[in-house]
Formats: sequence, structure tokens, C-alpha cells
Amino acid sequence: MTASDRDPAKHKYVVAIDQGTTSTRAMVFDRAGQVIAREQIEHKQVFPQAGWVEHDPIEIWRNTRRVAGAVLAAGEVAGEEIAACGITNQRETTVVWDKHTGQPIHNAIVWQDTRTDALCDELAGDEGVDRYRQRTGLPLSTYFSGPKIRWLLDNVDGARERAENGDLLFGTMDTWLAWNMTGGVYGGDHVTDVTNASRTMLMNLRTLDWDPEICADFQIPVSMLPRIHSSSEIIAPIHIPGPSTGVPLAGILGDQQAAMFGQACLEPGEAKNTYGTGNFLLLNTGTEPVFSDHGLLTTVCYRLGDEPARYALEGSIAVTGSLVQWVRDNLGLIRHAADIEPLAAEAKDNGGVYFVPAFSGLFAPRWRPDARGVIVGLTRFADKRHIARAVLEASAYQTREVIEAMEADSGVALTTLKVDGGMTVNELLMQFQSDILDVPVVRPEVNETTALGAAYAAGLAVGFWESTDDIRTNWAEGARWTPSMADEERVRLYSEWNRAVTHSFDLA
Repeated sequence: MTASDRDPAKHKYVVAIDQGTTSTRAMVFDRAGQVIAREQIEHKQVFPQAGWVEHDPIEIWRNTRRVAGAVLAAGEVAGEEIAACGITNQRETTVVWDKHTGQPIHNAIVWQDTRTDALCDELAGDEGVDRYRQRTGLPLSTYFSGPKIRWLLDNVDGARERAENGDLLFGTMDTWLAWNMTGGVYGGDHVTDVTNASRTMLMNLRTLDWDPEICADFQIPVSMLPRIHSSSEIIAPIHIPGPSTGVPLAGILGDQQAAMFGQACLEPGEAKNTYGTGNFLLLNTGTEPVFSDHGLLTTVCYRLGDEPARYALEGSIAVTGSLVQWVRDNLGLIRHAADIEPLAAEAKDNGGVYFVPAFSGLFAPRWRPDARGVIVGLTRFADKRHIARAVLEASAYQTREVIEAMEADSGVALTTLKVDGGMTVNELLMQFQSDILDVPVVRPEVNETTALGAAYAAGLAVGFWESTDDIRTNWAEGARWTPSMADEERVRLYSEWNRAVTHSFDLA
């Protein structure tokens, strides 16, 4: 089946590929934004040495094909019933591959990786970490893709020469998947969208195009970089053999922007917090970029077709859900991630224990790459229950830090926090989050907002949904937590948390 053979009258669903830090999912949604089917496969986390985090791009592409086929079978969905496909992805994770063979020159360097720390210092020079902030909205940090590309060109034998000869392509995970999905070495489209491009440190926020001066400073050939698209427009038909062949790829959004879109945070002043591998709080600031004085990032929120781009302030927290995985895999305190809640609930409080998970330094609003993880306040009284509780509370404390910075930048006080992501099923965490913020916390009926946002972007591009009004109509509240903590207790806990954080500094 080709795109021209497709009958819009038969379209009932949109498919989203959600390529995350720990797994790849495929989901099918109907017009009401309800989940019809989902399939998910985890991929390996590769840690070659301290501070280095990698993924195998070939494994991720193989898993993508598997979940894409399996989800259609699980939902009993025929190819002609699919209106479009959207991609959402872990941002900043960097792949460089040979356009002639489709083979990566190295494992993907993950957003959490800190190997470019010295390079970022070198690039900052006398101007400091904010050297490019007015153009990119970002501080120089190991977090972003640009330094990772430079590292690959400098450290993989022959890479720079191949790149300058036009043989290598760069992409974040959306680009890697889109190129393979639309033909790969047989004419695949080398594309990204404005949200992912805005996380590379190489795109100018105002022109929405690659900044040639920054690329030259980073010694990155512009020929390696993908073509930047809107977040919602028809890009190309999919060429994976199977029922999805001919389905238009029509939406791409970085995972946090996709969650923002899925949460219907479409007007200035609306915000959401996603609890995943890390936590990511975004505030819609409208059609003009707002630059932070309090350690937040300025990023593209989304762009629909030819409309002006929408921007956001973002606070990124590196380690939240991945801390639960670390407690499971590295310490063996629990067998399954879900076990953290009942274990933590056995303790009436944290017993004076605070866990600062600065495994990759601290992100917003502190930006301390020199920080490392610490557990503070241990006594003979403390046991694994208190550590489990401290693990959960760390996510809530870090979220409050980011919200305070966001309120200071925007001048708007938060009245309700919209939340999504895997950790929001944890009732203990959500209640503590409401308590430590002193505002209600609201989870939507459909919690898979990242994949849903990518589906909405793709569906809008092909007319499956008529306008963003349909997104607002589909959003429904699923659960709500309201604060019940005494003010003096809230003040005490947060003060002790801030003191604990200072013990993580200067340990790298």
C-alpha cells in the first residue's frame, strides 16, 4: 500500500512510537485519545566507565520494528485504518552513522552521559557557560547533543574525515528512527523537528535553523545535521515492510514537549511535570522565548505546520525514576520498581534520611556538574524503609526547586500541578509532592501523555483531529491529590533537604 492508495474514510487510529531512555513503546490511539493497544521492550543500558552512559542504536531500531508490528496485532488494527504515525523520543541522546551503510560509528551517547565535561569547559572559555544562551536558550552542559557530536568526531578513528567528506549523519533518536523508517540507506529522510533541534545547542531559537557560527565553534560540519521540520507536518511515508507501509510519518516531538502537548498545555502559563527516568517541568511561554535568571532552560515547546513556534521554560532533573531502578538493580533493596512504594510506606517518615541523586551532577536550577550522589542523615535507627522513602521524596524536593525557579522567572504562582509519567501511579509520592508544594497535583485519565502528544501532532497534520480544540476536549482528570501537611513540617523538611544538597557539591 502506498500513501496515495490510502482511504481517509477508513482511518480510525493514530500510532505513536515512544522511544525512551529505558525502553521503546508503540501505542495505538483512537479519536477520543484513548489507548487501544500498547507494546513495550526495554533495551540495555551500557556503562563503559563512571559517568558514561550509552545505548545500542541497532538494538533500539530492532525493538522499534518489533513493537510497531506487535501493537497492530495486539489491537487487531489493519494498516488502512491508521491515519498517521508520530515519533517521540528521549532528547539529546546522540547517534552518528554512515549514510551509505546505516551503521552507527559508535554507541549512542545518552543525555545522562558526562564525558564531555572538560570539552564544555573548553568551549565556554572566558565567556562562561552562558556563551550561547541568548541564541540557544541553553547553558554549555554535558546534557546537550552538540558536545557529544564533537566528542565522537574527535575520538572515533577516521570520524572527522568521514564527516567532512559528507559520509556521516547525526541525529537524536527521532532522526535515527525516522531515517530508518522512511527508507534508510535507500533514500531515508534525514529529518528532525524544532523541539529536538532546540536541544542540540546548535539551533538558533529565533531563526529555527542551525547556527553556522556555533557549528563552526563546535567544529561540526553542517552537512551532518538533519533538516528541521515543524513538529506537526507530513514528512514522508513509512517504508517498513508490513501493515504500516505507506502510513505517513507526520509528527515528531521530543518526549517532554510531547507530554506537554498530550496534557493540553497549549496556552501561556500552563505547565506540566513528567516523572520518568528524570523529571521535566515545562511552562508554556507563548510565541516569544523567555530567558531565565534562575537556572532554567529556554526551549521550543512545539510548532504546528507553518504557525509560529511556541516556546517554554524548562527545568530538567536528571535522576528520579532511574533512582528507583538504581535501588533495585545496584542495591537489590527491591525486586520490582513498584515495590518501592509499599516499602517506603512501612516508615511513617524519612527518619532524617535524605538522598541526593546527583549521579550525573545536578541539573536545573543548580547546574552543578561537580555534584555526586549522597545519602545524608543515616543513624543506627535508619533502615531500607527510610532509604526507600528518601528515594521517593527526592523527586518531590527537586520538583519544588524547579517550580520555585519557574515562579521567579515567570512571576506567576503555581496553583495546580499537572503530572504524568510512570511514577505518577505511586500514590505515596504524589501525596508527598502535593504536601511539599502546598498545591493540588492532578493526573490525567490517560497517563500516557508522551505517546499521546506525538499521536496528536501526527493526527493534526493529516486532519484526523481538526484542531487543538479536540485535544482540550479529550483531556480529562483521572486523579487528584491535595495538600495535608502542616506548614511548619513543610518548612522543616525542605530546609533539611537544601542542607543535604550542599553535601553533594565538589565531589566529582
